Amino acid sequence: MKKIIALLLSLNLSANVDWSHESSCSILNSEIQEVEQILSKMTLEQKVGQIIMPDLDAVTPLEAKAYQLGTILNGGGKFPNKEKYSSVSDWKSVSKAFYEASPRVDGKIVPILWGTDAVHGHNNVIGATIFPHNIGLGSTRNGDLIRKIGDVVAKELLSTGIIWTFAPTIAVPQNDLWGRTYEGYSEDPELVSVFGEAMILGLQGTSSEFLDENHVLATAKHFLGDGGTKNGVDQGNAIIPEQKLRDIHGLPYYKAIDACVQSVMASFNSWNGEKMHGNKDLLENVLRDQMGFNGLVVGDWNGHGQVPGCTKSDCPQSLNAGVDIFMVPDEWKELYRNTLNSVQNEEIAISRLDDAVRRVLTVKYRLGLLGGRIPHDYKHNYIGNENHKKIARQAVRESIVLLKNNNQTLPIKSNKHILVVGSASQNISSQMGGWTITWQGRGNLNSDFPNTLSIYEAIEQKAKSINGSVEYSEDGTFKRKPDVVIFVYGEEPYAEGDGDRKNIFFMHHNKNFINSMQKINDQGIPSVSLFISGRPLVVNQELNLSDAFVQLWLPGTAVEGIADVIFTNKDNKLEHDFVGKLSYSWPKLSTQADLNFRDDNYNPLFKYGYGLSYKDNIFLASLPEEDKSSKLDEITIFVGSAYPSYGETVSYFSSEKNERVYDGINSDIYIDKNSGFNITKFDFKKQDDAKLINFGSKDTYKTWFIGSGSSEDISYMKSGSVQLILRPKTISSEKITLDFGCYKTQEQIKNSGSSVCYKSIDLTTMLKDNFDNNWKEINIPIQCLMSSDFEASNLTLRSQLSTTGDWEIELHSIKFINNQGYNSCSATISNYE
Repeated sequence: MKKIIALLLSLNLSANVDWSHESSCSILNSEIQEVEQILSKMTLEQKVGQIIMPDLDAVTPLEAKAYQLGTILNGGGKFPNKEKYSSVSDWKSVSKAFYEASPRVDGKIVPILWGTDAVHGHNNVIGATIFPHNIGLGSTRNGDLIRKIGDVVAKELLSTGIIWTFAPTIAVPQNDLWGRTYEGYSEDPELVSVFGEAMILGLQGTSSEFLDENHVLATAKHFLGDGGTKNGVDQGNAIIPEQKLRDIHGLPYYKAIDACVQSVMASFNSWNGEKMHGNKDLLENVLRDQMGFNGLVVGDWNGHGQVPGCTKSDCPQSLNAGVDIFMVPDEWKELYRNTLNSVQNEEIAISRLDDAVRRVLTVKYRLGLLGGRIPHDYKHNYIGNENHKKIARQAVRESIVLLKNNNQTLPIKSNKHILVVGSASQNISSQMGGWTITWQGRGNLNSDFPNTLSIYEAIEQKAKSINGSVEYSEDGTFKRKPDVVIFVYGEEPYAEGDGDRKNIFFMHHNKNFINSMQKINDQGIPSVSLFISGRPLVVNQELNLSDAFVQLWLPGTAVEGIADVIFTNKDNKLEHDFVGKLSYSWPKLSTQADLNFRDDNYNPLFKYGYGLSYKDNIFLASLPEEDKSSKLDEITIFVGSAYPSYGETVSYFSSEKNERVYDGINSDIYIDKNSGFNITKFDFKKQDDAKLINFGSKDTYKTWFIGSGSSEDISYMKSGSVQLILRPKTISSEKITLDFGCYKTQEQIKNSGSSVCYKSIDLTTMLKDNFDNNWKEINIPIQCLMSSDFEASNLTLRSQLSTTGDWEIELHSIKFINNQGYNSCSATISNYE
């Protein structure tokens, strides 16, 4: 039966599609005597250890030594000793500890190889230079710059004792609903090919500098078809013909292989129903035999566990299909034992295990690890280097795209009074995007970005240098009438999964923001939009309300580059013009999520390659606007952490201060001895998608809540519910409630006869009666909130858990979901699979 299934699956590949490629990589795939000697001396246990890669949070050097591991990683938002504010020396100390824990084979050290996701700079490290995400770099059309960035990232990685990055992403996104669109350089596979090659050459070096002491191991990812899934669903199914798979999604891998990339990461997605982590035809027959790849294949975060018949802790199918290293963040010990058993019972042939280990050892040899290279002995510290920031500033200048400039509103000249509107101008995390310090890019403070200006500060600095003045406003009001208004707004940070969208309309989290734009427009004051996003979105209304519109993408550290371009100097002379050109087509309609320039009926608002300069004199007429007023069927508040633009806070009464204390949660681990709170993120269905909230044993009223400065309207969800996915871990004799808060206008207070705007739902009995170690889905009808004491059109306190007891709750998600069929206040609870 297994042979029949394998035969049927292999029929996905057609003999009519030729993947063959004569690689120009000069690194020969010949037998290396030193590698063969080590391999011949290794025990079975040592061989299995080489192909197991746990996450830094789940392994210690002592455990690595005991299991004779070959690789480790730190995933997004994972830090030495779980400390977000680790110094460079802290990172190097961990590197040293794992190096010293490396296995010895016949007396020779075989160093542990540490990998990290440095996808737009060394983005897990506070103080590192953060470059524009790839979608912005694609707009530069400057391959030499990309190569410089690769060289810079390599040096910053080496500064922390790490010599492997899981970058570059060479996906070719074809649907902008995908939450990883910004990780792709372009919708054009040829541009992705050129830039992917340039980044690899920068990271790994060439010729005599190849993988030398100033370069690191690169990874081309994700093989294959991650940018082509149906409806842009992350980890979804790419239902496309093989020729399209090769010509669009496969094309960048040819140049990556020519650049001698030494690592390829298998993708989460399926191709025509078959998971890539189990697709031997593509991982072996195509990637190695036809395309000529001669490095190692590493899995993605528990990706092997998605192969049919596999779990995270047991998957011989994935190794047999061509994955050489299991990325298994937490259940690595179980996978180690099960893989050992699979070899012993011949589910995995010893020859296949030897192939995988040989590939790992060969890459280590090429990195110099078998020849005495010691990662933590790197002598320099390039983190946040000033020359690196200059390169980042150039990248920002060249990546931003001018989409509209009616009446030559830009550049802004000297002696102007400028009003800057929008919190995104002041929140540095907004300009960074996902994969910045934390995985989703959320929960970061401005102080987490030393020596980095916000967009507002960059504008202010430049304006003052040319005798101008700047005023900030949240809502468009001003003390002094401005000569020009700069609106700064856009998407909030996200990474994969959380970033997937159901439509490509831009909707500001503050529903009143568009009204502020309209008021400025009505007054005839010239306005400029600086739009932050990780993908093209329908912004026709915002374009109509702006005299000039600049697409910033996700610019990162050096936002002074924005001011370089949108201002003149003191003498009103231009110092930098716009050179950025769209690397993605820009939609005019909400139905154009899968808009690509090779489409038969191609009809964008702005074509692929569009981008104005100051030499252009193009007037953009008023655009048709679609109705954005349709209500969302689902509003997500929390999945592992609070969704943008919400914030998580704990509060408790301090007897020492004789007052309530409020503390924002800005890291994956929060411990407060005064209150007893102990809050940690963990993996449930995906990485970092759940949080353990331990209220502690202190006998005081404690709350964990999600709030926002703006309000949410859920009044239309009359048959909907508040849905929680959670698991009580420890129950208490004390009550626990789920609370919601709102505000009322003066008219609403008058009509209701009360200023109270609060509702509390007692969860105690429900959780106690269903305490059985299973995850639960709880649905609380919106009808339970409807009363004169609650204004559902102005929800501010999205959710709050309150207790004086020592409850422990594992929380996955909180959502408001419409049309659930609830017409009365009757909450339900059921097991959640």
